[in-house]
Amino acid sequence: MKMHSLSFSPVRLSRIKALTAVLLTATCMAAPVSGYKIVAKYPHSTDSYTEGFFYLDGLFYEGTGLNGHSAITVTQPETGKSLQRLEIPQQYFGEGIVDWGPNLYEWTWRSHICFVYDRFTLREIKRLSYSGEGWGMTRTATQIITSDGTDTLRFRDPNTFKEIRHIAVKDGPTKIDQLNELEYIKGEIYANIWHSDRIARISPVDGHVISWIDLTGLLRDDQKINAESVLNGIAYDKQNDRLFVTGKQWPTIFEIKVIPPKDTQQRLSPSANPQK
Repeated sequence: MKMHSLSFSPVRLSRIKALTAVLLTATCMAAPVSGYKIVAKYPHSTDSYTEGFFYLDGLFYEGTGLNGHSAITVTQPETGKSLQRLEIPQQYFGEGIVDWGPNLYEWTWRSHICFVYDRFTLREIKRLSYSGEGWGMTRTATQIITSDGTDTLRFRDPNTFKEIRHIAVKDGPTKIDQLNELEYIKGEIYANIWHSDRIARISPVDGHVISWIDLTGLLRDDQKINAESVLNGIAYDKQNDRLFVTGKQWPTIFEIKVIPPKDTQQRLSPSANPQK
């Protein structure tokens, strides 16, 4: 097969190079960063090592961690009053929770067990199994989405908990790992990044970070119990379009409004920590 060489005029070649540079820059560009405004504050127990969090029918549902302290609680937002509480056996480290119809799912960090409860009585119905670690959990209309501390989000069949597909999360070319508590909001996956003050807004289609929400300064350092009192917990009131966030052993749940992205863009550099 005879090959024909291509030749371009200097002007056209210059345009091609410029277009290539633009495309490369766009591919490598970090996602824009949004700010926040505090709308309201609600009480939160400093005993709650928050691992799972969602809002439903006017109530906060929370799953807490630590062996011997893990529990599921249902509370009134305005008062912080506990309406229901289920203590998890001490051998389990509770993690993400999600509602599914009349049921509530809660999985565990390293025990490979996902508990399924009746949401109204918190009575255990069954147990499901999985491989790897359990971190955050949320849902679409048809699937459960989970994180395991890596850069991978897995979409699961709610009936079997088996993986259907997965996506790798990236900000431009940079992998984003330590994905923790999750919430599905208006077709996007919101994810806490462990030991970071930012929330990633992620495309469920291909895993690219659409934008960041920078929550630096939301809770003063002198109100945190220790170095593990990090931002973790995202809940959304779909009916009233309200966004709530909190953290592990924080005294407050914050209702926030997201402020449009800043002009300057920053890249996330989450600090490492040897313990979950």
